[in-house]
This record gives sequence, structure tokens and C-alpha cells, in this order.
Amino acid sequence: MIIRVSEAHVRPERFEAFQDMIVTAVSEFPVRYPGLVHHEVLLAPPDSLLYVSRWRSEEDLVRYAGEHWRDQPVVLPGEDEYLVAPLQVRHFTLGSLS
Repeated sequence: MIIRVSEAHVRPERFEAFQDMIVTAVSEFPVRYPGLVHHEVLLAPPDSLLYVSRWRSEEDLVRYAGEHWRDQPVVLPGEDEYLVAPLQVRHFTLGSLS
């Protein structure tokens, strides 16, 4: 499993509109991308939003984000008008607690 975290630094005056746009856009992702195991939008008003997604495999993540999934975020049309900086993306795998 691969956990992908996209972080957006949002213009505070556009935060609610950006939140609505992201929630609407990602709501269809489980149907479009069967390898998406779980996803959520995390809010830190007034200016930070995380989109966290869990993917079954690297192949599934490539189908969503393309061959450069490791270092290029997926940017929705018109998204940059809400942001003060480019999206940042990071990836994690699960570690053992035992």
C-alpha cells in the first residue's frame, strides 16, 4: 500500500471555495480509480488542505497520477488560482509497529 499526501497552501480568502472544489472533484475518484483504497480531505483553516489517498499498488497509482507520480502532483483545472504556492506531494508506506 502507498499513501499519497498532496498539500495545498491556499489563499485564506479562497479556502472555502477551494475546499468545495476539491471535495466535489475527489468524490468520483473511487469509481474512476479502482485501486484507490481510501481517501480523505484534511483541513487546517485558514490556509492549508491535505488530500490523503491510499493506493493498493504502484500500478494503481500510475493509472491515477501518471509515470511521474513520485514527484509530480495531480493538479485539477483552475486549481492554481486558489493557491499561494505549487502543490507538494509526498508518499509513504506503512511501517511495522511490532
